[in-house]
Amino acid sequence: MTLPVRFASDRSLAIAVLAILAAVSVLPVLLTPIPAMVDYPNHLARMYILSQNGTPDANPYYEVAWAFYPNLAMDLLVPQMARLTSVENATRMFLLLSQVLIVGGALLLEWARKGRVHLAGFAALAVLYCLPFSWGFVNFEFGLGLALSGIAVYLMLADGPWPLRFVANTIFVAALFAAHFFSLGIYGATLGFFELSRLRHERTADGVAAARLGALAIPALVLFAIMHANAGAIGSEGTSWFLGFKPIWPLRIMNGYNLTVAAATGLALGFSLLFAARRGALKLEPSGIWLATGFAILYVVIPSKLFGTSFVDLRVIPAAALILPAFCSLSLPSRTWRMAALAGISGIILINLAVVLSVWLPYRADYAAMIESFSKLDRGARVLVASTGDAGDPPFADLTSYPMYYAPTLAVHYANAFVPNLFTEAGKQPVRARESVRRLAIPYGGPVPSSLLATIAAGEPLGDVPLFIRSWDRDYDYLYVLGPPAANPMPDLLEVLDTSRRFVLYRIRRRT
Repeated sequence: MTLPVRFASDRSLAIAVLAILAAVSVLPVLLTPIPAMVDYPNHLARMYILSQNGTPDANPYYEVAWAFYPNLAMDLLVPQMARLTSVENATRMFLLLSQVLIVGGALLLEWARKGRVHLAGFAALAVLYCLPFSWGFVNFEFGLGLALSGIAVYLMLADGPWPLRFVANTIFVAALFAAHFFSLGIYGATLGFFELSRLRHERTADGVAAARLGALAIPALVLFAIMHANAGAIGSEGTSWFLGFKPIWPLRIMNGYNLTVAAATGLALGFSLLFAARRGALKLEPSGIWLATGFAILYVVIPSKLFGTSFVDLRVIPAAALILPAFCSLSLPSRTWRMAALAGISGIILINLAVVLSVWLPYRADYAAMIESFSKLDRGARVLVASTGDAGDPPFADLTSYPMYYAPTLAVHYANAFVPNLFTEAGKQPVRARESVRRLAIPYGGPVPSSLLATIAAGEPLGDVPLFIRSWDRDYDYLYVLGPPAANPMPDLLEVLDTSRRFVLYRIRRRT
């Protein structure tokens, strides 16, 4: 009787630790009015525009244009939630809901497959602030959490009446399409791999096999046909491969702010799983092998940018990390090994969480300083955003400065301003610049190098300089330069209005 009691005691301890880790893991969102995620301020700015549309406070430079396209999770939900609270709180509640869906969906999926929860909760907490999520891909995070629940429901109904399975699949396909296009792709790929594994191991008749796959695919095919009939229904940036990054992303995935921590925790987790697998303690069931193989192939062959969505291949990694625990088992040989495993995964979660808090908490003052600076803007002004230097692009850059890059877009709310790099891409966001300023809009761009602005102001040949800054000193009223404060680069053209540790605000003097 001693061994079963000890196992039960270990299981109770693991559940208690999981509950404590889950509670601690949401502290960054609860403690920061504006989470320090790269894209988050830009999304928040758009939520203000959507929530104030049709009111006297509506921004004069932007209009709302709904259409049949995906990636609308927060655009549909946050304005409705903002009827009960502030837009800032509603957006933060949406992020918190996305995190709950990630953890809850992973647990539900493991329960649907195994009849118990074992590994999935720890895996979900380990990736809760991974690179795509810390960048602020909030619609994807919400959609992926919803996809996990959809996969779980499908598994529950896998051997039941096909009409019920077809209806459930149709509902989740429609919801996932509206939430985020790539989350729908993860859902479809997972169930496709799962059904293929069933066909392989159950030796199903051809007619039954075709019916299963057809029922799974028909709702998605109908949506794709409708989407294809609507031009510009999914973004316009095109498709690109960056093959050199694929070996790097697994080492960068665990932490969005510290490369050393990301590599250390990722390698520690990877070697631990490999060691457990080689010792026979970690095993994938047959369908899990199909899924792991399918995700590996998908990661290798999928473009980095697909239909205008960036870092698509990177998103496969957390998706696989959330799904595969439901299809594997871990049987450690002794209580010592079980306690060591529990301590190890808890340490990885807490280390990454500590890094997140160390970045997010100081940003409260930085965002507050940015919002305070908006009081120095004339209402209805046009605001350009530049940066003092090029920190490099991911995966090599230090992302601790990136959360400031889109903070000036909040001027669209606080000063009813126009900011050119507000997210307004057709097919991805239901907000667009009005005709009077559309030539200046860059719906998916970041800050302009301040050195380029100085070159233009000096009258040097423009070459391939983007249209929105060719006459920046006449088109805009104010300039934010992000980065550590430095000497005024153009004192005859720029007047300093405000200075903070992460930006300088200038008024642009009109040339006579």
